Amino acid sequence: MTLKTKVLLEGLTFGEGPRWHDGKLWFSDFHTNRVMTVGLDGKAETIVEVPGMPSGLGWLPDGRLLVVSMTGRRLLRLDPEGLTEVADLSGLAQYPCNDMVVDKSGRAYVGHFGYDIGAGKPFAPASIIMVTPDGSVSVVADDIYFPNGSVITPDGRTLIVAETFGARLTAFDIQADGSLTGRRVWAQLGEALQSGISSMAELAASGTVIPDGICLDAEGAIWAAIPFGQEVIRVREGGEVIDRVKVATGAVACMLGGPDRRTLFIMTAETSQPDEAKAKLSGRVEMVKVDVPGAGLP
Repeated sequence: MTLKTKVLLEGLTFGEGPRWHDGKLWFSDFHTNRVMTVGLDGKAETIVEVPGMPSGLGWLPDGRLLVVSMTGRRLLRLDPEGLTEVADLSGLAQYPCNDMVVDKSGRAYVGHFGYDIGAGKPFAPASIIMVTPDGSVSVVADDIYFPNGSVITPDGRTLIVAETFGARLTAFDIQADGSLTGRRVWAQLGEALQSGISSMAELAASGTVIPDGICLDAEGAIWAAIPFGQEVIRVREGGEVIDRVKVATGAVACMLGGPDRRTLFIMTAETSQPDEAKAKLSGRVEMVKVDVPGAGLP
């Protein structure tokens, strides 16, 4: 089945990290440094401006927002008086940080680039960094091929991460202390890009199916945004693709939300490059109704 979307919001630079929370879709708009919300009525609001480009979003058990500062390589918390640094990640992440998922205890699992892709440097794997609510940081998984979107299953026992350059979804068991064990391939979507990828242009030209942002549904399937395939695919464990949603430009990230969690929100954009993005303002929030509701976190 191939589904078609309608546009909820447009005029963004590059939207990322969509989350359904408190009756609205929350997301980061990279190149305006804003965390924003949009309701089902299309009304958008800026929640906070984040230095160093916001990316992944999540919430502590007490309701306070956590946000990743990409180029700042920090995890920040929105307190009533403003943004507060939870943790400096620069000692573990030499290059920009990226998406994250926050568990029910408030532990944040943050990915990062691993190398300077913008400067055309040789590929290098990255890690997943865990940040506890008190600001302690540790590496809980390494040798990750560009970690991107992540989900946690409803029972809180499994974390699944999109390894973008690995063209796969990889699962881990979450231990009581938050550490990750039992690494395994959940779904291989294409050929892993194990060498030679030094730019986004090369990545696009490779033709392989790579996942970016992801979300989980109540049947245990995962929706994965495929940025260079101009689609979002629904995948079962093992790699079978069972649904597709086509979009006109790059599909960057997705989230199941709405009152019944059956609305699939998709962040799309023509480019991720800052100058082009600001000029084109091609970023959109698109949406489509699906049959199976969302589950787990985020």
